[in-house]
Amino acid sequence: MTSPRVPLGILDLVPVSSGSSPAQAVRNSLDLVRVAERLGYRRYWFAEHHINPGVAGSSPTLLIAMAAAVTDHIRLGSGGVQSGHRTALSVVEEFGLLDALHPGRVDLGIGRSGGRNFFRDRLAATAPREGQPPREPRRTENGVLIPAPPSLRGLAKAPRIRLTAELLQQENAESADYGELIEDILALLDGSYRSSDGLDPHPVPGTRADVEPWILGSSAGESAEVAGRLGIRFAASYHISPATALEAAEGYRKAFVPSRDLDRPYLAVSADVVVAPDDETATRLAAGYGLWVRSIRKGEGAIPFPGPDEAGRQPWDENDRALVADRVDTQFVGSPKTVARQLSLLQEATDADELIVTTITHSHADRVRSFSLLAEEWLDDWNR
Repeated sequence: MTSPRVPLGILDLVPVSSGSSPAQAVRNSLDLVRVAERLGYRRYWFAEHHINPGVAGSSPTLLIAMAAAVTDHIRLGSGGVQSGHRTALSVVEEFGLLDALHPGRVDLGIGRSGGRNFFRDRLAATAPREGQPPREPRRTENGVLIPAPPSLRGLAKAPRIRLTAELLQQENAESADYGELIEDILALLDGSYRSSDGLDPHPVPGTRADVEPWILGSSAGESAEVAGRLGIRFAASYHISPATALEAAEGYRKAFVPSRDLDRPYLAVSADVVVAPDDETATRLAAGYGLWVRSIRKGEGAIPFPGPDEAGRQPWDENDRALVADRVDTQFVGSPKTVARQLSLLQEATDADELIVTTITHSHADRVRSFSLLAEEWLDDWNR
């Protein structure tokens, strides 16, 4: 391998497979987190998504509580809380409750999504600047693919996206300024928050909670800048936005200011992987991924994840291919050695301190096997 092995974590969307149910998806995730702890994964995060038929992970805090009840030491967290419809106090009190029973195990990952203008801002971050040609795919010096960014214009205008924002926020409510929200969360956690008239709210539980804060981001925009300026751990989402994730990592490092908690930048980078005993089997298990991403990109909400045979029967054209090419082409699919090599190159290209992997397959057994095979190839070597 060309780079040192770093710790691995898991990001779980609690995916619902076609023909299954949300209840089974939750049971599958609770089984998987136990396996992950036994295999040696460092942390296990739950994403937050709403009104998606194929995703049951709508409440990271509830899922963390359920996972903590069936594990002993693996770190558990949000990947991440959608800040656009939350207040600093609600976040701190919820994670303070988790920390009260599971001190030293809770990660608070915070993202910018969830507000009414999030997809408008996301479109602006990926669109070419005026007078500049569209971005072309490229590769890093060691061969990691940086694809061209997709067009998200249809997604930004999708009725389902507008409905989600309307249901998450009360009418006429405005999302808090992201930087101010993060500053307030940190101040409430460490007990330094004071109101304009000098009052100390002292959330109970929450203040002095042993919660590890993270910021999640996919571009060199506000999330990366805020994480760097405040000296917080940062997770760059290569699996969501591979076209801009390296820029996010660079922006974070450029903005970094040492803090009480960190004297140097601390970066995690995410990747979507499917591991099987051989490349051919892994490719078959990943067959439904393009359809799943297409449903998200078209604003329909993530569909229940299709099985390989079901995926092969679905209509597909060049427009579909173009819509999801950045995600499909950067999914790491193959044998343990194949995927470990790709992850090693991503770690080398980003100089990440950790990698966060996410995997969706139709069969829960195949998903468990994927994480198990990757652990045998990567974590056993790292632990040595």
